Amino acid sequence: MVDVVTPEVRSRIMSGIRGRDTKPEVSLRRALHARGFRFRLHVKKLAGKPDLVFPKWRSVLFVNGCFWHRHEGCSKASTPSTNTRYWSEKFAGNVARDRRNVEGLLAEGWRVGIVWECRIGKKPDPALVDEVANFLRDRNRIRAEWP
Repeated sequence: MVDVVTPEVRSRIMSGIRGRDTKPEVSLRRALHARGFRFRLHVKKLAGKPDLVFPKWRSVLFVNGCFWHRHEGCSKASTPSTNTRYWSEKFAGNVARDRRNVEGLLAEGWRVGIVWECRIGKKPDPALVDEVANFLRDRNRIRAEWP
């Protein structure tokens, strides 16, 4: 199906979609910082430029948007009804890239956590922040996910 807007308009629309400093990411950062965790943001040298990098703990966190990263079973991971072929290819590429990034980080000795946007909501609940903090402190856990 042909796009219903001009390329310039589509570019303007897509430029408004943020890949970093999203509301869920910022709210989780604030909660972890308040608990004493210090981190780096979007380190370019690491696969996938993780949202939060904790060098002291040799851990990274990704705050994944449910729509773009295809959170299974989540209502926010809907597929647009138009141009479905494009979107299915786009989403499949995103998921494959995410998998490669996680595998690359694990191979480099990093511990990887993934927090989904829907789990954070407007403000992360203290139980979620506790779980993430426990993951960061527990050096035996290599991978964690909070769906």
